[in-house]
Amino acid sequence: MALFKRDVAPPAESFPVEKPEAEWRAQLPPAAFHVLRGHGTERAGTSPLNAEKRAGTYLCAGCGQKLFDAATKFESGTGWPSFWEPLAGGVGTTTDRSFFMVRTEVHCANCGGHLGHVFPDGPPPTGQRYCMNGVAMRFEPAG
Repeated sequence: MALFKRDVAPPAESFPVEKPEAEWRAQLPPAAFHVLRGHGTERAGTSPLNAEKRAGTYLCAGCGQKLFDAATKFESGTGWPSFWEPLAGGVGTTTDRSFFMVRTEVHCANCGGHLGHVFPDGPPPTGQRYCMNGVAMRFEPAG
């Protein structure tokens, strides 16, 4: 899987779940570590979560924080799992000024892991597109 890395420091925030880099590296598969802890990006169209259509919840692959209800997932055509609204308290945002542009980065509110970005071109009712890296999440089916 091809991954891309952003050459910036992570947000200087504190989170309820904090671990040394070595512990994160031991806990996470390499691709998940690269995205969640290194602010990387997985290649578009590579996540099995793109095809996930069942009812359930998307959780942070790093700490298990509930992030998105499957009912808010939509096909954006971007190649990454996309949602129009996160669960209350599930994510936080920061300003990302990498790659000579300004974007809104989305991270897990519990561990600070990088998830993706949010854009103002999503469907109603919010008009938002939370464009997430599938490798940064895991899916828990309902029931």
